[in-house]
Amino acid sequence: MSEEFDDLKAAMTAATPAPDAARKAANLAAAEENFARLQGLADERRPMSERGPLARLGHGVKTMLNVMTTRGGLTLTTGLVAVGLVMVLPVGRDLLMPPAEMTPGEVALVDMDKTGREDRSGAAQLGGATAEEPVAPIASVRERVEADSADDLMLSEPEILAEESFVAPQVSQGLALNRSADQILAAPEAKRLTVPGDAVVVAPESDTEAFSNAETSPLKVTSEDPVSTFSIDVDTASYAVVRSSLTMGMLPPREAVRVEEMVNYFPYAYPESDGPDPFEATITVMPTPWNAGTELVHIGLQGDLPLVEDRPALNLVFLIDTSGSMQDANKLPLLKQSFRLMLAELRPEDEVSIVTYAGSAGQVLEPTRAAERSVILAALDRLESGGSTAGQAGLQQAYQVAEAMADDGEVTRVVLATDGDFNVGLSDPDALKDFIADKRESGTYLSVLGFGRGNLDDATMQALAQNGNGTAAYIDTLSEARKVLVDQLTGALFPIANDVKIQVEFNPAEVAEYRLIGYETRALRREDFNNDRIDAGEIGAGHSVTAIYEVTPVGSDAVRTGPLRYGETEGAGEPGELGFFKLRYKMPGEDQSRLIEEPILPGQGEAGEDARFSVAMAGFGQLLRGGDYLGGWGWTEAIALATQARGEDAFGYRAEAVTLMRLAESLSK
Repeated sequence: MSEEFDDLKAAMTAATPAPDAARKAANLAAAEENFARLQGLADERRPMSERGPLARLGHGVKTMLNVMTTRGGLTLTTGLVAVGLVMVLPVGRDLLMPPAEMTPGEVALVDMDKTGREDRSGAAQLGGATAEEPVAPIASVRERVEADSADDLMLSEPEILAEESFVAPQVSQGLALNRSADQILAAPEAKRLTVPGDAVVVAPESDTEAFSNAETSPLKVTSEDPVSTFSIDVDTASYAVVRSSLTMGMLPPREAVRVEEMVNYFPYAYPESDGPDPFEATITVMPTPWNAGTELVHIGLQGDLPLVEDRPALNLVFLIDTSGSMQDANKLPLLKQSFRLMLAELRPEDEVSIVTYAGSAGQVLEPTRAAERSVILAALDRLESGGSTAGQAGLQQAYQVAEAMADDGEVTRVVLATDGDFNVGLSDPDALKDFIADKRESGTYLSVLGFGRGNLDDATMQALAQNGNGTAAYIDTLSEARKVLVDQLTGALFPIANDVKIQVEFNPAEVAEYRLIGYETRALRREDFNNDRIDAGEIGAGHSVTAIYEVTPVGSDAVRTGPLRYGETEGAGEPGELGFFKLRYKMPGEDQSRLIEEPILPGQGEAGEDARFSVAMAGFGQLLRGGDYLGGWGWTEAIALATQARGEDAFGYRAEAVTLMRLAESLSK
């Protein structure tokens, strides 16, 4: 005990009057009578759990009475006064409490607000401790109380606090991905308390993100492998994930960077079709900015955009993940705000239904006309997170609802909103792929919207979207929600072409080597191009699609591969054409594909601002992924190219990209 404590106790002891035996006996009798009377109320009133300083004070007084000796009874009055000074009066507590300094047996706990206390319900579901499930052994505290004499029976605040468990709140994944437990405990805002060494502190959840990607597309020798085949991709999730990482002050994981999604995030104004096809292919051959010895074959597709009044009726099933992992502000709350924006863009005759999944799946909103906006919003507002994730059951019910809503000539789509944490039920991406592939034949499309970071299962989301004839997007801000669900609503929801495949055959007489930039997860076999049973990507109304090849002309100093001893040293093709472009697609509802084809000529087209900006974004993606194809071309050159080609930028998307490139440059040093 401190000297101040000893001095105060001595002063109180000196002031204690001489014991009065008769009064002592009367006091003890009255205490026993009151105790017996209170115990008799047990059948009428259930005791409450002891919480708060006043309840702990009452518990301390009862303990004193139970362990009271003759000597302790003589100092009853003095002991109660001392406890009152210590527990109630701030001045007395400050006098008796030692400074709050960290010792080897102490830990720092984060001060919890109301939200943090509520979040501990999730820890309980995972088997973690809560404030209502004491961790520190209370019996040990009581044993210490019984061992002390009445003279020493003045409890300090740290001892009383030991009777409760203290659980640090879990840190939001989107805010502390790179913070260790030590950094969190040592944070300046942490409230330092003295607690027993066996108190439980819950560490932040680990990063369990999984991304769908593959090794960078390799360089191909034209004479050995002249044909390149792939499925188009209009997803934008990768760019938004990259932005989320950079704005949090960290470079994105390399596997999270899909270059084609970085390029296709931006709207481009390629020429629209003036023929029977729903889109036009625009091919441009231009110098490579990062390699003077090579050229770029730039392919741009522009989908037609029908008038709003010409759109078919739309049936939407919102399949919403309401599991416990969706409780963060950038997950379910952001999801609700995002869907509010989308509802304003629907026509009165469009229909909406809501299915949720957590521990079990359920339909929380029957098919409802978009004109009944208040009813739909009320159903959204009632959604709360909790439980585990039964993704399979949710998908099954959502498809059942969608099939019941579908009618001839209408567009029916399931919109899955999740953080991708499919931890219950069907969780294997391959199994999910097969399930969705069986369902897409019904004509119901599936789009996937990702929310939140930390446990984002990008691999599963990509498997669902790619095999459900849909698209995948990641929403990290309300601005991104507006871009995806308002500005690009028609492109996201109204398909104009299915199973779109591209095949390019390069001429070995003109092209020594080539490589496709991006599309690693969209590669197809050569024979898949003519097989109409092979699934591929879709193009929505108004969508633009960009693909870029880097080609090395025959005789260029940039050729990387040496000649074969037993192979042909010169190309066998006819000079004049760099290659031949072919595209297959199906009109919605048709089973047989249509073919578009044209030659690729040297110097073809003109590299406008759209083409040059898309090349800058391709360079941005390659810089983030790493590799040795860019030579000495780096951040400075990429930023300069993007800035020069920014052009008309009505919504600031391209300006934002330049800012992100500058952030990446700084973080890469």
